[in-house]
Amino acid sequence: MFFTATAAPNGRVNMSPRSTDMFRVLDDNTVLYLDRTGSGNETAAHLAINPRLTIMFCALAGPPLIMRLYGHGRVIHRKSTEFAALLAQHYGGQAPLGARQMVMLDFDLVQTSCGYGVPLFEYQDERPQMDAWARAKGVDGIEDYWRQKNQTSMDGFPTGLMDQ
Repeated sequence: MFFTATAAPNGRVNMSPRSTDMFRVLDDNTVLYLDRTGSGNETAAHLAINPRLTIMFCALAGPPLIMRLYGHGRVIHRKSTEFAALLAQHYGGQAPLGARQMVMLDFDLVQTSCGYGVPLFEYQDERPQMDAWARAKGVDGIEDYWRQKNQTSMDGFPTGLMDQ
């Protein structure tokens, strides 16, 4: 699990947990993750206004450690040729049902810290709810959900999700 943090110049700061199975390292200063449908789309809305993005990893088992990647992020829309190329190159050409976009981070700073305050947890498994929810909704139901829940942030900023 990792966390993304974004903020527009005003409004709320957002921090969201993400699954590492969708995370890819592209080169020494670029990472990417395939973003699946959520109850909101704050990251996309914030990046459209202000490209600052921080990704944070915490060691939940083993030695304590926190790592943050600081830089500028951008959304790659699912209907773009860039999305298709990255999907083919880094995800075997297959997007899970409900994949709504990709987020790329070009980072210029990596910072580590002790992580002593992070509790120890044992990994059990991925939660099955995301896939079950997506299957129950189906492609059309997911697009309806995006129209209802993912076009603006909680502060009313547009996400650009359906603008393609």
